[in-house]
Amino acid sequence: MNNVQYPKGAITCLDKGFIRLVDSMGSDDAIVQAARVSYGKGTTKVSRDKGLIRYLLRHRHSTPFEMVELKFHAKMPIFVARQWVRHRTANINEYSLRYSEAQHDFYIPEKKDIHFQ
Repeated sequence: MNNVQYPKGAITCLDKGFIRLVDSMGSDDAIVQAARVSYGKGTTKVSRDKGLIRYLLRHRHSTPFEMVELKFHAKMPIFVARQWVRHRTANINEYSLRYSEAQHDFYIPEKKDIHFQ
């Protein structure tokens, strides 16, 4: 039986992992304002803002989305964490054994999930 305690609002993943949104800053307004700065027009209508956001997503214009900050609390195996931090806009804090005691908690993949490369 898995007796793992998860924080309130957490979405579980893998056998003992989770992710939850802790905080956010910015909104759709911040995204469209950043996008429109490049051609000097201010925000017009909400319907046009939504259309602009869809356009930015569809055409992979990611810079305006960097005007919004999302803070997550996540627990994952180290091999997942190393892939996750490759993103250029991430800021990471990790559990440190310099300041904390080691936990007897680690990820062991199911035998069926082990593959050779």
